[in-house]
Amino acid sequence: MIPVTKTYFPDIAEYQKNIERIWENQWLTNRGELTLELEEMLRNYLGVKNIIITTNGTLPLQIALRNVATEGEVITTPFSYVATTAAIVWEKFTPVFVDVHPDYLTIDESKIEEAITSKTTAILATHVFGNPCEVEEISRIAKKYRLKVIYDAAHCFGVNFNNESIFNFGDISTCSFHATKIFHTGEGGAIFCSDQELHDKLYYTHNFGHNGPLDFHGLGINAKISELQAAMGLCVLPQMNEILKERRKVTEVYDQALNFKNFRKIKIRRNTEWNYSYYPIIFEEEKELLDKQSKLNKQGIYPRRYFYPSLNTLNYVKPIKMPVSETISSRILCLPLYVGLKDEDLSIITEILNS
Repeated sequence: MIPVTKTYFPDIAEYQKNIERIWENQWLTNRGELTLELEEMLRNYLGVKNIIITTNGTLPLQIALRNVATEGEVITTPFSYVATTAAIVWEKFTPVFVDVHPDYLTIDESKIEEAITSKTTAILATHVFGNPCEVEEISRIAKKYRLKVIYDAAHCFGVNFNNESIFNFGDISTCSFHATKIFHTGEGGAIFCSDQELHDKLYYTHNFGHNGPLDFHGLGINAKISELQAAMGLCVLPQMNEILKERRKVTEVYDQALNFKNFRKIKIRRNTEWNYSYYPIIFEEEKELLDKQSKLNKQGIYPRRYFYPSLNTLNYVKPIKMPVSETISSRILCLPLYVGLKDEDLSIITEILNS
């Protein structure tokens, strides 16, 4: 079977060494030695001022919303993983959808201002497939209307824009370290925030609001990563150059071998150092996508309709038409992309898609 992605497993002996450290320390959670070490390594690798690593990639969205927004509306994208919208609704905000750019697939910045009302408190946008939003224009709009900006950067590990980490943009950025991501801790995630005062609030929030063992700053939740998760991250991070090299190789094969007559690629925004996180193709019609998906499945190849459906069609949000997102969602397919994908498998995939 050829899935859309496979988890990268580091050398088991290296992982066992880190597990032995945990046993020696007799410390499993509550920001132990491995967690602190991983945070420092990530801070240096990514070129960010602050990072809080967490037990998954969804809690950072919820924590971010809690700390920068008040009750009311949050402008967001309909084209993202369901966690983006779910976090807004879960935290009792109202998502206000703004359609996406047909080429970049990120929120269409030219349509944001018309969606702002007196109830708007924040913008939560997604860097889709590691492709940056138009961060400069969104920043201008946010300053004009005194709004906070949160970026769902779940796919963005290692992405740089204008020669700096994509995590440095917005008031808060979040990332996922799920097993399917380029860098992972099995399950995990992170919160990034350059403003020290806001970072401190986020930090306390992710640990029940603790201010020492017996005092509390305020309301918090448990989003702490475990030492077992940190152990995995410490093994994966040193392999990032090789991981990115292998993913770039697969991407280049697709670029060269695919016949882009009946489908197209997304457009990566200029000045972006991309991370080869996904390889989506957009068909002209949904029926063509379904036909190719069926033929691939018969060969044991399982691409994914990602993102599908458009989030404005979820049954727990107010129905509203988002023409671009809805048509893109119906016609987009992510191809298999992972370390270890064989050349002969890539040949089968490209042959079926080109036929």
